Amino acid sequence: MRLGVLDVGSNTVHLLVVDAHHGAHPWPAHSEKVVLRLAEQIGPDGALTEEGADGLVKAVGMARTAAAGLDADDLLAFATSAVRDATNAAEVLARVRDTTGVRLEVLSGADEARMTFLAVRRWFGWSAGRLLAMDIGGGSLELAAGIDEDPDVAISLPLGAGRLSRERLRVDPSGLTPPSTEAVEELREYVDELLDPVVEKLTEVGWERPVATSKTFRMLARLAGAAPSGAGLWARRSLTRTGLRQVLGFIRHIPPAQLPELEGVSAQRAHQLLSGAVVAEAVMRRLDVASVDICPWALREGVILRRLDQLEPM
Repeated sequence: MRLGVLDVGSNTVHLLVVDAHHGAHPWPAHSEKVVLRLAEQIGPDGALTEEGADGLVKAVGMARTAAAGLDADDLLAFATSAVRDATNAAEVLARVRDTTGVRLEVLSGADEARMTFLAVRRWFGWSAGRLLAMDIGGGSLELAAGIDEDPDVAISLPLGAGRLSRERLRVDPSGLTPPSTEAVEELREYVDELLDPVVEKLTEVGWERPVATSKTFRMLARLAGAAPSGAGLWARRSLTRTGLRQVLGFIRHIPPAQLPELEGVSAQRAHQLLSGAVVAEAVMRRLDVASVDICPWALREGVILRRLDQLEPM
């Protein structure tokens, strides 16, 4: 069957169409995304702005049309932290539904962590033993650990790279000035504070193989010397804590506007890279992880796999 997955995230609205069936590898047939940065369109009252809602409705409508044009049998549409945290989420979701006919399911942070963990488990298989999965999104950080396909612990924290860049680092809108040393240190202390309650929970579960997903981790790994995207999906990629510290050491002195000049850095996410690096370093340090494997599958693939599991075997 052909499945469309619509992921409304903090940075983008991403449509992925795959060909798959129960027990099979889902093969991408089409991918398109619109950069909305919804998390940056939350007003002082905590509500998604009218402009943000307009952009969301338009993007969802375009995605539905594209999925239909590609003969998708089903469209799985979900939203994460940007919509989840908006005080007017119910009104925005109703408007999307009434205008486009698409019902967006708002995933909880714990569900994000579980779905991502499922994708990581399927990618690496049972031989990976106990897994630790970490994912840095635009609005939240997801952590999960366990031996099965459903993790023993699934945690979400408001430590997304976009959220922290906006609320904590207060990145210069012009992008011409790097954040101050004081701001970076204050951010590090804040991240450590929020990690305090979860370190023990994760350590008690334990793991044999730590894994990282998300665009943020992939960019950091590339800067630390991992294979480029052109090397293909199957190329093994990893990120060491030593390499991450080196990356963090030099990007903290580079103006955000210049970061896209570095190979592997997305222009749309460059202003979030430093915050993401601080979070990644803190998680690896606090959990005493020396190196993580980079998994190309994450939340979207987890949603697809869960849907395929619900189908009757052919």
